[in-house]
Amino acid sequence: MTMMSGRPGRVPLQFLPNEARSLPPPKLTDPRLVYMGFLGYCSGLIDNAIRRRPVVSAGLHRQLLYVTSFVFFGYYLLKRQDYMYALRDHDMFAYVKSHPEDFPEKDKKTYGEILEEFHPVR
Repeated sequence: MTMMSGRPGRVPLQFLPNEARSLPPPKLTDPRLVYMGFLGYCSGLIDNAIRRRPVVSAGLHRQLLYVTSFVFFGYYLLKRQDYMYALRDHDMFAYVKSHPEDFPEKDKKTYGEILEEFHPVR
């Protein structure tokens, strides 16, 4: 008795498959990456506070290490998220393309048909 576990050809426990390399990389100015860097900085500050060191001035090298490691981790999380969204979009568009009777084309309207006629009031 075999059970289907998702997509055919799926390799379990693989964080970032080789197909993800064909996607464009996330931008380094992505707000989510900046947020991950900020979380790394805050975790360095919390580490200093827990160990009773001067919060901001002690261990700047450690804070830099936290920031870079969090950004690195966030970068790969974003790559995985983009890959999962691309996979979902691919499956969805393939389904829509293979079942056109379920998704009829809508007639296109112009803005003139949608908006009411404008009469200025003076």
